[in-house]
Amino acid sequence: MPSGKRLWIIVAAVILVPIAGVAWWLGSPLLFDDVVNEEFPLSSSATIPEDTTQEEEKVMEVIARVEDETDEPMPKDMDEIGALKTGSFRDADRFHKGEGEATIHVLEDGTRVLRLEEFRVTNVPSLHVILATTADPSSSAEVLLGAYVDLGPLKGNVGSQNYPIPDDTGGE
Repeated sequence: MPSGKRLWIIVAAVILVPIAGVAWWLGSPLLFDDVVNEEFPLSSSATIPEDTTQEEEKVMEVIARVEDETDEPMPKDMDEIGALKTGSFRDADRFHKGEGEATIHVLEDGTRVLRLEEFRVTNVPSLHVILATTADPSSSAEVLLGAYVDLGPLKGNVGSQNYPIPDDTGGE
């Protein structure tokens, strides 16, 4: 039979190990960013013209892999093609910070996608992307008052990312 001191150590370990695990699960996202940088899904419907030679096709493949950044702004007409609605993120409170822009786009095939750009939010467990009808909500409770669609878990707390909007989601 263990001594009284040893018994207290075992009981403390049994209690503290799960508490430490939960504390790490809740607190560790605050220490690390989960960065996601997805391309805009515009090129997914690109087709190669029938009269393209294999040599031209190889050149296009090489050019497509070049990652060269530019400071030139997107032409105004390209920037607005397919954009239905745009909004900005704001801080929910002093702890839950958010910034960036959300835009609903209609792609060439008629599907809709929610695009988050220059996005940054406080990293906490179990964040979801919610598309809601509530106008100018100031809390998560207000978001859920009206109709809403859960587009799934947030892919990352930093960066540009895309979320397909289901076809049966009403309105623009």
